[in-house]
Amino acid sequence: MEMFSDEWFMREALREAQKAFDLQEVPVGAVVVSGHRIIARAHNLTEQLNDVTAHAEMQAITAAANFLGAKYLTECRLFVTLEPCPMCAGAIRWARPLELVYGAADLKYGFDSTEEGRLHPKTKVKGGVYAEDCGLLLSRFFQERRRANGE
Repeated sequence: MEMFSDEWFMREALREAQKAFDLQEVPVGAVVVSGHRIIARAHNLTEQLNDVTAHAEMQAITAAANFLGAKYLTECRLFVTLEPCPMCAGAIRWARPLELVYGAADLKYGFDSTEEGRLHPKTKVKGGVYAEDCGLLLSRFFQERRRANGE
């Protein structure tokens, strides 16, 4: 795996997803990259913060905007381990990153990257980067949750 490749940055997002898993959060992680530098890292914090909007993408966008001192991420790429939900897709649209790269598709709650107008027209979308690894962490999380709930 070459440093600064999509796979390398997705591995960094997976490290964030593992942090969420360890906190008993849905294991989704995100990183924002400017050039070849990670300027923001985040993972789901909805349980920790009692905030339904505290998704990894939302946390990463806020951290990146604070780092840059600007509301638009037009020179940045966002890597996230799971296809963003419609709420996060809306935030991504407004943040205007150059590219969204995600791992596992979310067939139930994903924003459906083929839907016109969901993201900013200049934002490129690439899915499936380390999709299997990203999906396995999510599957393990929900299997453990079901087991703990006696299902």
